[in-house]
Amino acid sequence: MVRSAPMRMAAVVVFAMMAAGGVRTQDRSAPGGDARVQAALDAVEKTEPATIDAQVRLCEVPAPPFGEGARAAVVREMLRSAGLKNVRLDRAGNVVGERPGRSPRPNVVLAAHIDTVFPEGTDLKVTRSGAVLSGPGIGDNCRGLAVLAAVARALETAGVETNGSLTFVATVGEEGLGDLRGVKALFAETLKGRVDYFVALDGSGSSITNVGVGSRRYRATFRGRGGHSYNNFGRASPVNALGRAIARISDIQVPSAPRTTFNVGRIGGGTAVNAIPEEAWLEVDLRSSDQAALEQLDRSFQQTLRQAAAAENTRWKQNGAVTVTIERVGDRPGGRTDERSPIVEAALEASKAVKLPARLVENSTDANVPMQLGIPAISIAAGGSGTNTHSLAETFDSTDSVRGTARALLLTIALSRR
Repeated sequence: MVRSAPMRMAAVVVFAMMAAGGVRTQDRSAPGGDARVQAALDAVEKTEPATIDAQVRLCEVPAPPFGEGARAAVVREMLRSAGLKNVRLDRAGNVVGERPGRSPRPNVVLAAHIDTVFPEGTDLKVTRSGAVLSGPGIGDNCRGLAVLAAVARALETAGVETNGSLTFVATVGEEGLGDLRGVKALFAETLKGRVDYFVALDGSGSSITNVGVGSRRYRATFRGRGGHSYNNFGRASPVNALGRAIARISDIQVPSAPRTTFNVGRIGGGTAVNAIPEEAWLEVDLRSSDQAALEQLDRSFQQTLRQAAAAENTRWKQNGAVTVTIERVGDRPGGRTDERSPIVEAALEASKAVKLPARLVENSTDANVPMQLGIPAISIAAGGSGTNTHSLAETFDSTDSVRGTARALLLTIALSRR
C-alpha cells in the first residue's frame, strides 16, 4: 500500500492556479502538462448543468434507511453510462464500478452514500428557484452521488489514463441506524486489502474532513407491569422512568474539547391515555472526536438509565418494578488522517486550484471506517452550498458548484498518479 512515502504525483501540474472565470488551468503547455486532464476539466464545466439535473433526478427516487434499492438502480445505470467496468451490486447493496489503470495499484476509491434520513413515504419533490434547489436530501447526499457519476463521465470523455486504478462506490447504510454497514462491508469483503486511498463525497460546501467523529447509538427500553390508570395507580411506570432518564441525560456534563455530544433522537411507548404503559423506549446518539471521551460519556449514559429506573421504583413501591434493557444499535468508529498526510495535502492543493476556500473539519462519514483501519482517507464536500441538512426544508445553492466537481476530479487523478 502507498501510505508512508510522500506522493510524487505526475498530475501535480494540474494544481496551477485557475483563471478567475472558470476551472481551466492557466497554461496547457506547462512542462509535464496533461491535455487530457484539461479536457476532463472542460468536460466537467460543460456538463455541470447535466450534473445538477442528475442530482435532482436522484433526489426524487426514494432511498430511506434500509430501503436504498430503487436509488441504487439509478446510480448503477449512471455509472454504467459513464463508462465504468464491472458495475455491480455487492452483497451489502453497494453499487461498485471500476476504471482500470495501467496497474491495479494504487487503487483509489471514490465513494458517495445513497441513503437519506427520511422514511418511506416522504415527499421528495425537488423545486427550483433560480440557482437554489429545495428538497429533502438534495445536498446530503444527492449532490455527492451526482458528482461521483460526473467524475467518472469526465474521465471517460477525456480519455484520462491513470497509473493506478479507480473504484467508484455508492454505499448503503451511512445515515442513522445504518451504522456504516455499506462501507464496513466494502472493507471487510468487497475490496478487502485492495484500497490505498479513500475519498468520500458527502454533502454540499467545500470542507475537507480529516477527523472522523466516533459515535455510539443505543435503544433503551423500560418495561413494567402496566395496568389501569385509576385502578392500578401507584405502579411504577416505564414512561415515568423514561422521563426521568431524559431529564438526567440532559444534565450530563461533557467536555467542549474534545467536542463531545449527546442527543435523544426518538422516544415511544404506551398504549392509551388511560393505561399505565408496559413499555417505553428511547434512542440516543453519543458522539466524540476522542475515543476516551466517548467511552466516559457511554458509561455516564448507561449509569443514568439505571438510576432513572431505580428512582421510579423508589417513588412507586407497589406491585412490581420497572426494568431497563440497553441495546447498542450503532457503533461508528472514530479515526484521524494526519493533516500533513499526502491525501490531505493533495485535497488542499486541489481546492486551491479551483479556488474553493477549503478548511479541515471533524465529521462522521463513510471515511470513518478506513481512517480507523489506518488507510489514508478523507471526506470532501461536493461543492455549492446548502442549508437545513437532514430536514424537509433542505436546500442546495448551485452557484459555482462546478468547482466542487472539478476538485473531486483533480484529487482523484492526483491520487491515482503516484
